[in-house]
Amino acid sequence: MSAVLGQAAPWAPASEGVWRAAWRRLRTDRVGMVCLAVVAAFFAMILLSALGLVAGGWQREVGVPNAPPGFIGPRAAGSTGSIEAPRGPNVDLSDVDPLAPRYEEWDARAAQFRSVEIERLQTLPMGGDRLGRDVLAKAVKGTEISVFVGVMSALMATLIGTLLGALAGFFGARIDDLLEWLYNVFTSIPSILLIFAFAAVFGRGIGTVVLILGLTGWTGIYRLVRAEFMKHAVRDYVRAAQAIGASAASRMFRHILPNVSHVILVQLSILTVGFIKAEVILSYLGLGVPVDQVSWGTMLAEAQSELILGHWWQLATATLFMATFVTAFSLLTDALRDALDPKLRGLE
Repeated sequence: MSAVLGQAAPWAPASEGVWRAAWRRLRTDRVGMVCLAVVAAFFAMILLSALGLVAGGWQREVGVPNAPPGFIGPRAAGSTGSIEAPRGPNVDLSDVDPLAPRYEEWDARAAQFRSVEIERLQTLPMGGDRLGRDVLAKAVKGTEISVFVGVMSALMATLIGTLLGALAGFFGARIDDLLEWLYNVFTSIPSILLIFAFAAVFGRGIGTVVLILGLTGWTGIYRLVRAEFMKHAVRDYVRAAQAIGASAASRMFRHILPNVSHVILVQLSILTVGFIKAEVILSYLGLGVPVDQVSWGTMLAEAQSELILGHWWQLATATLFMATFVTAFSLLTDALRDALDPKLRGLE
């Protein structure tokens, strides 16, 4: 027995990390994995668009105005309402126009600088807009702008709200009072007025839209994170970490933050969806992306006038892209929340 007692106890296996356990749980969720693939495909498309490998020529007028989608077929001849110029031999105007003999010379000189008009397509894969630009290429390029604005604005607002909420909930006292005052100032002003005020100060552009939405959208997640940190700061595992000498930053971001990450992810999803919609509204009001760029918001604004004439394909394409990404992103975030929720992991 002494030999047995004298033997060193074998080391216990290392516990599985929070993120590794979350990935293991996520892989068992089929819906979550499908949504992850869809979101990854969107981000791959955005990267290719940013590099100019996809939809680089979205501004080119490759089709006739309001070209229908390919699965509908070309319009009937004469349905565009255009009037053909009369054809026939030119009338001899030399008796009444003294400059008539010079016309041939001027035509020959003008022909040297005359551009060759490219024949436009009668149909496009998902149709064309009023200028003949490919709607599919516009939707792909618009995905780059809209998703970038939505995701970056949500990340900025989440970062601000999480940091301020963690400080207020963990430390309390005067820090909490100061941040509560800041929160009350932002929430006392209508968000639409804040957006207009920031837009008037910073001007127009993609960076401005991200900054505006990020600075005005952090208040909701701040309240949730503050409440979660107040609840977790007095729990036994945090006090045990303090007893063994863990710093305040370690307790906040290494111990508490992973256990409230499911709340943050849900709010990130909600903010992303909301900011994509906000970008649509800002672009419609002329405060969004510049006129030389395209987004889902500008496409929907253009489609308003086209829809009256029965040209629905730009509206349908932008809506399809938006609905697919927003739905997949929301379901993926729900799956991540389930994988990270400590209650579902049996830790509470």
